Amino acid sequence: MNIDFHYGVVYIAARVGGMTAGDAQTVAHACQYVDDATTSGILRFKGGETFERFATAHKLFDYANTENDQNRLVWAPFHFLPAGVGDSLEEKAVCRPDSEVAREVVRRAIRQRDSETALHRLGVTLHTYVDTWAHQGFAGIESPWNRVHLLEAQDCTRKGWLASLELAVAHLIDRVETDVLTIALPVGHGAALHYPDQPWARWHYIDGCNHFISRHNLPDFVQAADMSCRVVRAYLAGREDFENQPGMPDDVKDALTRLLDTNREPDDNLRLRTVCEWVNAGRIPGLKEPVPGYIAKGHGSWKYQATGLLCDDDTGDRPEWTTAFEKSDYRLFHDAVKQHRFVTTQEILPARGLRIA
Repeated sequence: MNIDFHYGVVYIAARVGGMTAGDAQTVAHACQYVDDATTSGILRFKGGETFERFATAHKLFDYANTENDQNRLVWAPFHFLPAGVGDSLEEKAVCRPDSEVAREVVRRAIRQRDSETALHRLGVTLHTYVDTWAHQGFAGIESPWNRVHLLEAQDCTRKGWLASLELAVAHLIDRVETDVLTIALPVGHGAALHYPDQPWARWHYIDGCNHFISRHNLPDFVQAADMSCRVVRAYLAGREDFENQPGMPDDVKDALTRLLDTNREPDDNLRLRTVCEWVNAGRIPGLKEPVPGYIAKGHGSWKYQATGLLCDDDTGDRPEWTTAFEKSDYRLFHDAVKQHRFVTTQEILPARGLRIA
């Protein structure tokens, strides 16, 4: 999924679920920031203080990254949550929608609702949770399950120059492109390109086990939004049985379905703009308000507000550590990431026979 869902739709789900606008913004921002937090390592301050960070994405979504150890710490716990079902490690590592593993990850986040990182942890968790619908059938480790052959899509808009080609020609290019990418992009859905992340897409392909896979993203994305609303209601109520909480009202679900189905701009940032316009215009029943803007990098970003650093790689004078840093969204997000990664890779997955980190 992209920013239109991770920020825009998650904001809607949080507000419909009863969260205040400020808290909903924090949760949605943390949810999207999982895709933008590409800096890892030690942040060093002028006075000698240090703060450790883990990247939750590779730069430019580098699915071609061949460092499998790093893939297991980035893609698996945050983007392709293993379902833990099957016999071999590769089969257990495959992501499945709304899996029992995913539900346990959600329950563990709700259990920490009184901690200082609670909202940020919830946002990180929701990113991982909703991606189980979009990334189903793929794995965050090198795996034959990630191989894609003969991918075809009738209702998808291609980016850049592919968008200008006739449908039949685009299909031929797809076949060549995905066969090559299957070998070059061994992690996640790299060989499937952007199709898993487009809310309206209908597409099909042959997977690495020679199974015919047919996907219709729209109902999956709507279900992911509805379950996110249930998670928020459970979080606010202090209940871990989120699946038993009320979801979105039918009129909200219908409006969201129309929005996701008709908002087909290839640029996900433009799709986010449309989502925000719908909310601001009251086209989501019961919700009429401006959606706060999202800034990933530079001036106004969480990192800049906490450190004054503009560059992604910490280039520049070392910042001064203050107590304000400890209360910053940047620090709270990264500590939530550490908690999420540890619980997922060291507790939940090993308990289901899957040790990948």
